[in-house]
Amino acid sequence: MPEREESPADAAGRVALERMFACLDEGRCFRLEAGAGAGKTYSLEKALHRLIDRRGHEFLRQRQQVGCITYTNVAKDEIISRIHAHPAVRPETVHGFCWSILQDFQTTLRELVPSLPSWAERLEEAGGIGRRRVHYELGYPGVTDEQVTLRHEDVLTLMIQALALQKFRRVLTVRYPVLLIDEYQDTDAVFVGALKTWFLDHGEGPLIGLFGDHWQKIYGEGCGLVEHVTIEVIDKNANFRSVDTIVQVLNRMRPALPQMVSDPEAPGEARVFHTNNWPGVRRTGQGGGHWTGDTSPEAARAYFQHVKARLTDEGWDFAVEKTKILMLSHSVLAREQGYASIPAIYGQYNDPWLKKDDPHIKFLSDHLEPACAAFESQRYGEMFEYFGAGMPRIRRHQDKTAWSDTMNELIALRLTGSIGDVIDFIRAQQHMRLPVAVVEREQKLSEVGAEPVVGESRRVTQLRNLRVVPYTELIALDKFIDGHTPFATKHGVKGAEFENVLVIIGRGWNKYNFTQTLEWIDAGPPTDKQGFFENNRNLFYVACSRPKVRLALLFTQILSTKAMEKITQLFGAANIIALPADPLQTFTISP
Repeated sequence: MPEREESPADAAGRVALERMFACLDEGRCFRLEAGAGAGKTYSLEKALHRLIDRRGHEFLRQRQQVGCITYTNVAKDEIISRIHAHPAVRPETVHGFCWSILQDFQTTLRELVPSLPSWAERLEEAGGIGRRRVHYELGYPGVTDEQVTLRHEDVLTLMIQALALQKFRRVLTVRYPVLLIDEYQDTDAVFVGALKTWFLDHGEGPLIGLFGDHWQKIYGEGCGLVEHVTIEVIDKNANFRSVDTIVQVLNRMRPALPQMVSDPEAPGEARVFHTNNWPGVRRTGQGGGHWTGDTSPEAARAYFQHVKARLTDEGWDFAVEKTKILMLSHSVLAREQGYASIPAIYGQYNDPWLKKDDPHIKFLSDHLEPACAAFESQRYGEMFEYFGAGMPRIRRHQDKTAWSDTMNELIALRLTGSIGDVIDFIRAQQHMRLPVAVVEREQKLSEVGAEPVVGESRRVTQLRNLRVVPYTELIALDKFIDGHTPFATKHGVKGAEFENVLVIIGRGWNKYNFTQTLEWIDAGPPTDKQGFFENNRNLFYVACSRPKVRLALLFTQILSTKAMEKITQLFGAANIIALPADPLQTFTISP
């Protein structure tokens, strides 16, 4: 059988891997920049297998490992599976990696911990740190007679401080001669800065390999682009996900990282629908705020139904497994999704509920909901991990029964009780723990009292109002965030791909204005708006790069002349469709 001809994407991927292998073999630090669909995880896997094959026995003989820092526990488990849990590699989240070194420096930790935020008072009540062992596991702070237990945020702070110590750096380098960082752009900026300062600037330390894409940084805490004279940049100019029609849009959007596709002849589409012909009065905000330029909520929903009906009529399959709808405008379907009371609690601020900055919403959405789903699927180890309970002491049948009875009661309460009812239920269980931030907010509300008082803080009022919301609204919000925006942390779309993607782009938050972003792409943003521009550009790029075959954008916000020129240049004039003034004109809107 003749060998299959190498595709353009395969050729581009091969060149990138060859350059990466050369860096690994010759001891040079590198950054593999893998755009959307380029196969970043595949490249990381190949790097690990290269190191295992060529140096695995050497590492084990010298009691060394390849450190592999991942962004999530899910990614960590995926890497472990791909390398068959080879002992020469240690995949860890950044906190787990840092603690693997820090835990052996107890004297140093006892010197540093008292200076951490909030620890002086906590330790003073316990008579000082003394000879207590510093411990980290669940991220809950505490002091007992035997040990001090750290918070998650303390671990990174201690790591950054410890890197200033020569002995610590020497031990780290000996133990981990190679350090690979997955999703480098989302890694803590101060931690990455410390690696640059203490290792790269001095020409010492482990071989550092970075895997990621700074255009896919859509979380605020990450470092973004990492540059250094000692880091060799390897662009992976391949796209194994999308058809050429979509990839050409991405290439025009990002000419510095052109991508080649597997099959240049594969059919597909990339189109833009806009509402500039809508005759109604466009929305505004306070002082021309973050609603400015959008249609009314009613018109936005009608236009969404119009486009969905049109695409269905053209052959799009909107089954969940075929098509993903990404909402870059929460105004379109918020009420229909069943969580209308929650946004109203926070007024004009969306981050507390949309990006889960509120600790109650974060805990319930990122921990309790997946824990309940894991229990119902009989994935008990995963359930305990989401609860942050470590491995509970289940020594007998009665312990299992207690957990089972509690979880069944909790799952039922979610459907009948309020958010406050669920929080109070968990708080009353001896074998469950709430995050410190949740407990502290509950305590502040308790101190104010059951009834509102004049002058109480905004956060107390918000929590008071949140507690009475039916928990089913939280379930609906969680499903919306997880399924319709790129902000989800459990199963976010950043690394996902779908056959078809429909993106709804509108206003409603102060951190995003995609029309303005389009205006700035060529000329560049004002100096003081660089961060704002990059956040918008990256989210737009991530949304547009998800589909395999079909991409459609619906702008409910008005497109200015400059924005229209840019979107036309990106997608082509034939693919820009002006929607009718009346969205009911062609299709009947379903109730």
